[in-house]
Amino acid sequence: MIHRLLLPLTTLVVLLPGLAPAGEGYVGSASCVSCHEETAEAWEGSHHALAWTWPSPETIVADFDGTVFEHDGMTARFRIEGGDYHVEVTEKDGATTDYRVHSVAGIEPLQQYLLETEPGRLQSFDVVWDTETGGWFHLYPGQDLPPDDGLHWTGHYKNWNARCAECHATGYEKNYDAQTRSYASVQAEIGVGCEACHGPGEAHLAWAEALGTTREAPTPPGYGFPQTFGTTEATIQQCATCHSRREAHDDASPLPGTPYHDSYGLALLRPGQYHADGQILDEVYVYGSFLQSKMYAKGVGCLDCHDPHRADLVADGNAVCTQCHSPAGNPDFPTLTPAEYDTRAHHFHEEGSEAAQCKSCHAPEQVYMGNDWRADHSFRVPRPDLAAVTGAPDACTTCHADKGADWAAAEIARRFPQSDNRGDHYGLTLARGRDNPVAGAGGLATLAMDADAPGIVRATAAWLLEQSESEEVAERLVPLLSDPDPLVRAAAVGVQRLAPPQDRVVRVVDLLDDPIRSVRIAAARALLDAPVARYPGRIEAAFRAAMGEWQSAMASRLDFPETHLQLAGISLTMRNLEAADRAFAEVVRMDPQRQEAWVMRVRIAAAIEGPERALAIVDEALAVLPDDLTLLGFRAELGGAPMPPDALLPPRSSTVEQP
Repeated sequence: MIHRLLLPLTTLVVLLPGLAPAGEGYVGSASCVSCHEETAEAWEGSHHALAWTWPSPETIVADFDGTVFEHDGMTARFRIEGGDYHVEVTEKDGATTDYRVHSVAGIEPLQQYLLETEPGRLQSFDVVWDTETGGWFHLYPGQDLPPDDGLHWTGHYKNWNARCAECHATGYEKNYDAQTRSYASVQAEIGVGCEACHGPGEAHLAWAEALGTTREAPTPPGYGFPQTFGTTEATIQQCATCHSRREAHDDASPLPGTPYHDSYGLALLRPGQYHADGQILDEVYVYGSFLQSKMYAKGVGCLDCHDPHRADLVADGNAVCTQCHSPAGNPDFPTLTPAEYDTRAHHFHEEGSEAAQCKSCHAPEQVYMGNDWRADHSFRVPRPDLAAVTGAPDACTTCHADKGADWAAAEIARRFPQSDNRGDHYGLTLARGRDNPVAGAGGLATLAMDADAPGIVRATAAWLLEQSESEEVAERLVPLLSDPDPLVRAAAVGVQRLAPPQDRVVRVVDLLDDPIRSVRIAAARALLDAPVARYPGRIEAAFRAAMGEWQSAMASRLDFPETHLQLAGISLTMRNLEAADRAFAEVVRMDPQRQEAWVMRVRIAAAIEGPERALAIVDEALAVLPDDLTLLGFRAELGGAPMPPDALLPPRSSTVEQP
């Protein structure tokens, strides 16, 4: 059963005690209803409106009437008491804690519950409710997650304040205090309200009220909103603020209308997140996929397929695609060949079947969070002929599981003998570059310089080239420092770390005042260890400003173990071993399973404090990772001579974040 709740706006936006509103100029979605009734009605039952709600009989769809769920030594008991919803959790170590449900995330196909483990700290509980079939299930049934594991539901990776809330709220401010390691998060409104996309509505409301009174109020720019949705690209970037895998540059939600790359560093097509050919692997949230598509290149935007207020497709099934992919075509996209696509002659499957759905071949879905199927928005032609090199899946053998990629490639070649979708593909180059960036450097450089390739692909090629160890590659890619795409410019800066120091400075210094913040931060990182005592006046000011932006961005993410890995890398670069050790210590405090941080702590201790201190750290690490061969080797080694000083710095391929 699919639940679609239609709740009064007052239910959706009411603030509970202890959660203050944030941000200037926000007026709340309820203020929009009187003038925008039809839009508000569409929004009320949407996934946006229900992205984060307060617990009540109207919002909670799970069975809290004494139900019990057990998993891998953990027991959760659900009940209602005095009008509140409770979860009593007995962990694998026997500790039992009773939590009042703080709030609710989502509505379908699953609903998750947020528990306050410390004042202000919200955690996403891993036992969720299946709203389609009914019943509790665990999001990660195959993982052994004791309470001290960073991936346990109480750990940093499941923290709602840092990892989720910004995209489930309107006008959100995280407000993490690194000294007390606590949160004082606030928001204008929970749920994705009107102002989450349009921006604060105070000026718009004042204009509307004045217009209603005088009938002559001058129209302010954007009708009083900072986000005008004036172009397709502006709309895409607004949607991407949440529908992307990215690293935030700020502690709070960016003001709608802010360019995406001023607010976030977009994740590239990296191993573990994407397959080598750019297909989705981990949860990457659409934008990075869509940037690869021919549709994006031709000007198609989110609103061509999605209704932003209902947060649903504009049509059912293949009708979404046949708006354009039909004999009539679409005058807005004149380069598309008018043809019959929704026919057996094209898809070779039974009409009306699941296999005949356009998305089955061109936007195959993958399941996340147990039962949530999400489509790959790169909208690609299936290429099973690439599988031998890329190792990536293909839509054909995902369904025809008893067949192989060679069979699928032969079938496609037989049925589409004149297809242009043959031969080289950027996935081949990226796969070879992942395997051996030194041997694949020539192909990667050619791909990075290919102006016809998607920007995210070119940026990924440049990122892989950072491991090529080639000064010649750095020189070849100098033109990319002025590329129109900020994603490419930022990645090109990283390649210049291969250049001789003086050349790197000359090439990168102008990007310290690039119009886009992500590029300025990349330039500051690249010049951190540059052999320059002091820059000339204007450049010195730009360097300090860019460095300040980088420091501010990291300061906004001090509740992330990944940030402390970055800080450790910076400290190692500056030969500040004590600071590096403090950063690595914070990493393993947050996530005791980060083996690379333990290893570096041992190496640093051996160098500056001696084998006795290093051995103590090894034993501390082995208490968490008892079977780790590197740590066991350290323990055996530390019975003898101290570790050599050259063991201090990690190799370039280490997982320690380099600045």
